[in-house]
Amino acid sequence: MAELINLARKRKEAARKAARAKGDENAARFGRSKAERDLEQARAAKAARDLDGHERKPD
Repeated sequence: MAELINLARKRKEAARKAARAKGDENAARFGRSKAERDLEQARAAKAARDLDGHERKPD
């Protein structure tokens, strides 16, 4: 006797698998981790502070 399969469950599993694959693909193409974004923001802030620190004040 063949094994019974719940088609609705299989469709949902397939849809979840496809959505996960699409999300992983988008993350690889466009995404950056929060740590990378925070690091870039910190570096930009430090560069701005360093630039302001080199500014000459008029006498």
